[in-house]
Amino acid sequence: MSRTETAIIELMEGVVPKIKQTGKYAMVAITKHGVEMARSLKKKFPEADLYYMSKFAHGDEEAAGIQLFNGSVRLLFPALFPAYEGLILFISLGAVVRMIAPVLKDKKTDPGVVVVDDRGQHAISVLSGHLGGANELTREVAALLGAQPVITTASDVQKTIPVDLFGRRFGWRWDPDSEKKLTPVSASVVNEEHVAIIQESGETDWWMHDTPMPPSLKIYDSIEAAIEVSPDAALVITHRMLRPEEMPILENGVLYRPKVIALGIGCNRGTAAEEIESVIKDTLNELRFSIWSVKAICTIDLKKDEAGLLSVCDKYGWEFVYYTPQELNEMNIEEPSETVFKFTGAYGVSEPACKRYSGNEKLVLTKKKSGNVTISVGILA
Repeated sequence: MSRTETAIIELMEGVVPKIKQTGKYAMVAITKHGVEMARSLKKKFPEADLYYMSKFAHGDEEAAGIQLFNGSVRLLFPALFPAYEGLILFISLGAVVRMIAPVLKDKKTDPGVVVVDDRGQHAISVLSGHLGGANELTREVAALLGAQPVITTASDVQKTIPVDLFGRRFGWRWDPDSEKKLTPVSASVVNEEHVAIIQESGETDWWMHDTPMPPSLKIYDSIEAAIEVSPDAALVITHRMLRPEEMPILENGVLYRPKVIALGIGCNRGTAAEEIESVIKDTLNELRFSIWSVKAICTIDLKKDEAGLLSVCDKYGWEFVYYTPQELNEMNIEEPSETVFKFTGAYGVSEPACKRYSGNEKLVLTKKKSGNVTISVGILA
């Protein structure tokens, strides 16, 4: 394929260019050496789309899915920023800083940005190191290029807890009310102030470094014990709502919600999503559990196409798990029902489904019927 037959993106002032986004990441090069490195990296990094200046065309770009452009590369960033999770830029650091400044919005939405120098000696994490994943992307790019990763985030350099990413690999999330505390608590962590860690549920293998945890981070058995010693900051991991007397721990603390709650649900055919959601919220409030810690809805396979259940799971991003009657009947249940067996072939739905998924024989709530919905609640073993 000749370069004249390859479509070229013409970059113009005030016009957001049309791009063909197929991967999670974009690579951009504007020099001869940068293009060669980027082409080599693309072979090892298939999730990345590649863009470079048309004057460096090799003739195989269309077949390789490479996009060429003419004009100032800074005009490409308004299209790349909202489209990709991460950008790998074979451009000088100073130029990148100037070019991306106008399109920066928020660290929660900006893509991770990694810069590689023209000799491929350094891969530098520039933007959204934590939430945008630039630090991990930097390490990966550096490994593939044989470059030195350059990461300046304090928690990474000091090998301590990244407060804004704590537990994310397990699906943990911080409680919405804690978001404003991320920055001050992060400061306490990296400044080696006394930070209390209290964990009541969730995965325990969260320490990610090959060095011991610094002495400034101290684990306590309970919130009450931590409050007694007046720490400078706190990290609290629990699925439950805190009691009023426990709230002082969050004056400079972040509350994390691990995904540990399993909901067993049975319902009449055609039950509205609004009714199912209302029963779930009311039940969790009665138990003083956070909806942000729900991991899955579990039911019988007869309900695998139940619109209301699917809608609620989609809204909250919960897993939707269903079992055959035979699988449900393998579980020991406290309240078997001949009526349920007559219609479903199983002696129960919400209770055995919840037990099977959670791996716990003892549920927090064995079974409660409310209108068209029956609900059971368990905590993952």
